[in-house]
Amino acid sequence: MVWCAGRAWTWRADNKTTMTRVKICGITTLRDAQVALDAGADMLGFICYPKSPRYIEPERIADILSQLRRPPDRRAVGVFVNEDAERIRRLLDFTGLDLAQLHGDEPPVTLERLEGRAFKALRPASLTEAEVEAEWCADLGPINGPDLLLDAHHPRLYGGTGQRGDWDMAAALAKRYRLLLAGGLTPANVAEAVARVRPWGVDVSSGVERSPGHKDHDALRAFIRAVKG
Repeated sequence: MVWCAGRAWTWRADNKTTMTRVKICGITTLRDAQVALDAGADMLGFICYPKSPRYIEPERIADILSQLRRPPDRRAVGVFVNEDAERIRRLLDFTGLDLAQLHGDEPPVTLERLEGRAFKALRPASLTEAEVEAEWCADLGPINGPDLLLDAHHPRLYGGTGQRGDWDMAAALAKRYRLLLAGGLTPANVAEAVARVRPWGVDVSSGVERSPGHKDHDALRAFIRAVKG
């Protein structure tokens, strides 16, 4: 990573420098969404998994997105777990979400059928497992989005645990893929994570919350400042 004019940039294998993106996930209110965008977030994440404490109904997502003052390059992402591709496509169209994040045990065909409108989240137990999964899913992601997301491993839960991910594993994958790093990131540790992993972007939910689904605006702003200078 190099520092230029007080900003953190990631040096990529294709000889291009790109500022590290920030995804604020678990958004449930218009106010939190607007604060995140105004603070410099590149992506907003909305949990479409009913068992999550951060679940938000499709109608509410559509309402929030219709009212947001959102630059065209800021994207909204729906987080799905083990949903059928056709239902995901319908929800993307209904809500106005730009991309789907597949955070469950979806087979390759689900990603294929979404035709560049989705990317896969991995929760591998080892680097070998991560490399096998990344091999099939990375080429199916969006052209201008992440190839994949790497979250902390948990045998039962589908993300949102607050557990820190494996940064060594992430760094190995980030050399080959546009990696969105998740798992236990906070305003206090995200700068170190960016320096060590050099990811395409970082993803945070519980690390900037007062309670599940309710953001701490000071922590949110501090997180984005830590990533972007």
